[in-house]
Amino acid sequence: MLAVVDYGAGNLRSVLHALIHLGVEQIQLVREPGDLRGAGKIILPGVGAFGAGMQQIGRQGLVEPLREAIHSGTPYLGICLGMQFLFEYSNEMGLHEGLGLLPGYVTRFPDDMGLKVPHMGWNQLVLRRPSALLAGVESNSYAYFVHSYYCVAADPADTVVTVDYGIPFTAVVQRENIYGVQFHPEKSQHVGLQILANFLKAAA
Repeated sequence: MLAVVDYGAGNLRSVLHALIHLGVEQIQLVREPGDLRGAGKIILPGVGAFGAGMQQIGRQGLVEPLREAIHSGTPYLGICLGMQFLFEYSNEMGLHEGLGLLPGYVTRFPDDMGLKVPHMGWNQLVLRRPSALLAGVESNSYAYFVHSYYCVAADPADTVVTVDYGIPFTAVVQRENIYGVQFHPEKSQHVGLQILANFLKAAA
């Protein structure tokens, strides 16, 4: 069973639509800890502010159950904010603790880059190492981004893809059963659908 975490993120419906398009028939929306029971894989979509998102997941009692499920080996895919949650903390509007499953932190793009923040639109993916999540996706393929904060991975081995937006930043991570993408696969046309399909297949 595929579990999709519902904490009020605005992109939930478009993610569900993409999954149904890929032929997923059983999707369990996760709003409380019991909804994670029996999950074979987990997707956490996300848009918005890091602190508010983590607080909402905490109010739903999902922080520890998510950590436990992922530590037990359940494949997890974090999308946008769902990827940022994997790290130790974010300095968005104060310091906020994440799930702490990957070493590193989340910070805002510098104001002196001469580029608009948020980073919004299509950008090229530079593949740094092989990953089942990127099977069939060529380096320099385009994906769709909307974010003002980016992940700084402390362990270079966790970084699968980087993107250049004034500075190079980590755009895809993987460590064992943990996957994360900073862009929105549900808005990235065939590249995004390929990545979602790869997660479903790799996590089967």
